[in-house]
Amino acid sequence: MAPQREWFEKDYYKTLGVPSTATAKEITSAYRKLAKKHHPDTNPGDDEVFKEITAAYDVLGDAARRKEYDEVRAMGPAASGFGGGRGGFGGGGFPGDPGGTTFRVEDMGDLGDIFGGLFNRGRRGGSSGPQRGTDVEAELHLSFEDAVSGVTTSVNLTTDARCASCKGSGSRPGTRPDSCGRCGGTGTLQDDQGLFSLSQVCPSCSGRGTVVTDPCPTCRGTGTEQRSRSVKVRLPSGVEDGQRIRVKGKGAAGRGGGPAGDLYVIARVGRHSVFGRKGRNLTLAVPVGFTEAALGTTLTVPTLSDSVTLRIPAGTPSGRTFRVRGRGVPAGKKAAGGDLLVTVDVDVPSELTDEQRSAVEALAQVMAPPSRDTLGVT
Repeated sequence: MAPQREWFEKDYYKTLGVPSTATAKEITSAYRKLAKKHHPDTNPGDDEVFKEITAAYDVLGDAARRKEYDEVRAMGPAASGFGGGRGGFGGGGFPGDPGGTTFRVEDMGDLGDIFGGLFNRGRRGGSSGPQRGTDVEAELHLSFEDAVSGVTTSVNLTTDARCASCKGSGSRPGTRPDSCGRCGGTGTLQDDQGLFSLSQVCPSCSGRGTVVTDPCPTCRGTGTEQRSRSVKVRLPSGVEDGQRIRVKGKGAAGRGGGPAGDLYVIARVGRHSVFGRKGRNLTLAVPVGFTEAALGTTLTVPTLSDSVTLRIPAGTPSGRTFRVRGRGVPAGKKAAGGDLLVTVDVDVPSELTDEQRSAVEALAQVMAPPSRDTLGVT
């Protein structure tokens, strides 16, 4: 892989918060903690931070790329090269010229253009090498009950998939790609510029190290084909409407041996005829008669699995909410279980029979109205 300009400018070890002597296990552990903290699904404002973390791990998490990165940094501007360090050309001009002037690649006129061209050639070549597959989105419609309890189901997709005829090699079945004669199968070419030796992606094989000489007739040498497929998806309990669930590696197939993209499942949750939801809590509105609210009563209220008894004390006002613990959305691996929130709605009849009216008028005679003096109402 050709060195990237960012390698000279960015300290990936600092991005992941690990020393340059960190082990592969320590790097992976640091990446997972940061990725969990800054993932766009949980922290939408951290998109750029997440990209920086991922870019750093893409390099440091691969032993070969990390070695090349360390070598480039050792001679590049961020360590002791053009960026103003105390060795190479930084801070002391050319070797043997301690009184020289500090300068950077972008300040070097034609010489800077030469280096820029080398970097750009590497980038263009890399873009046609192994390419990661695109991410795919799919909507999944769930019942209220399935979203609450969690479910394993399937999503049907039509995406780029590995060619069934050539198994993704791009060559006609029964044949194999040939080793690239120009780069000797390495996928890179060395560009010797005197003091510097920079690698660039081989233009003949686009960095793969192999060349398809007898293309597969099904995929025409791409290694992928459009195909309908079914992907099994496990949705945890408590999925909310509009939530995006990532299924790693189940997106479109990569090209040229690149990894597959990811599948993002968007949950569409249906309404329940009785219950509502607030996070992991279920909500329920229960009508209560005027006399029941005044005198108190005991109600039997439903839950998703059975029924429970709820005592309504005397003098309960309309809108008061009672909590039935543990009867909401079940607990997940990383979340506590929810409760059932029962809100009392005192029902005041709009029409009364003669008998009811007489009873209410008798009550009014012995019950004083509430004080309204502080409101200026008479």
